[in-house]
Amino acid sequence: MSNKILVVDDAAFMRLMLKNMLTKNGYEIVGEAENGQEAIEKYRALTPDLVTMDITMPVMEGVEAVRQIKSFDPDAKIIMCSAMGQQTMVVESLQAGARDFIVKPFQEERVLEAIRKVSGK
Repeated sequence: MSNKILVVDDAAFMRLMLKNMLTKNGYEIVGEAENGQEAIEKYRALTPDLVTMDITMPVMEGVEAVRQIKSFDPDAKIIMCSAMGQQTMVVESLQAGARDFIVKPFQEERVLEAIRKVSGK
């Protein structure tokens, strides 16, 4: 089972919501990042099994972070997190290599379903 997850979102509240949802369902949060640049650095350092990646962030957007992570790890499993109305960016993210997406506000069952699907478990 893909247990080690890196949670990337510029909003601390969103990271906390996801972390609580995932840890109570048996997943381990190995790290957090507030922007795409930090996500890339943490990904290299922590080698998580899976990443939840916000789309809109300061410093570096999620789509670019996905491209860069996939450039050095083509097997990276990334799930995008988007607000309503970001369909164009979701499509870009999937083209960049993200495996799935979840929409905010997060619904626990949908989050878990995406993680199971992407991790193949």
